Amino acid sequence: MKKNAKEAIVKAAILLFNSKGYSGTSVRDIASLAKVNIAGIAYHFENKAGLLEYCFTHFFEQYIQKMEEAYFSIDKGARVCLKQVASDLLQFQCENIHLTSFVYREMSVDSQVVREVMSTYSLKEKYYFQKIFERGFEWNEFRPHSIPYLITQFKALLMMPFLNTHYMREVLYVFPNEAFFVQKYLKDIYFWIDQTLCSEIPIKKGAVIK
Repeated sequence: MKKNAKEAIVKAAILLFNSKGYSGTSVRDIASLAKVNIAGIAYHFENKAGLLEYCFTHFFEQYIQKMEEAYFSIDKGARVCLKQVASDLLQFQCENIHLTSFVYREMSVDSQVVREVMSTYSLKEKYYFQKIFERGFEWNEFRPHSIPYLITQFKALLMMPFLNTHYMREVLYVFPNEAFFVQKYLKDIYFWIDQTLCSEIPIKKGAVIK
């Protein structure tokens, strides 16, 4: 069996899933691009569905690990912690742009794999976001807002460039695959945190809206 066949299969699958869609990609297409036998895919993943599940797990395991590591900075303040989360997640998504774009698009389709992701990784993500926002309210760093809506807005900022890469390139002339993108876009996210979320006016303790 080809050395590093599993890695080659995953790389080929990600590229094809992202460009042709999951349903538009065949096992034969993946095997051809990866330069392996179809039997190699069956050996490592059983079938295309198993390969899809691996891609989701591969993405979200790393995603949640980034969140957990960034959360360690919470003692420096909620604002600092949220900026660290933004920086680490944005960098991770840019480094894995094809996988990120495919996973986010596939998450909009109701399926068994997506439901499993929602019941595990998405709940973990919500837990860390909620803890950061609650700390921000408690420490008077953030203006009181509805936490579900804050999570929605913050996730939208992080996901938009990868959900709509064609729109970003062709209409806005923004290229998430370029090296300078992270640095430039982070400034905009930090501005949202500093100007929309944070407040210089003292807020009464306990003013938390959930």
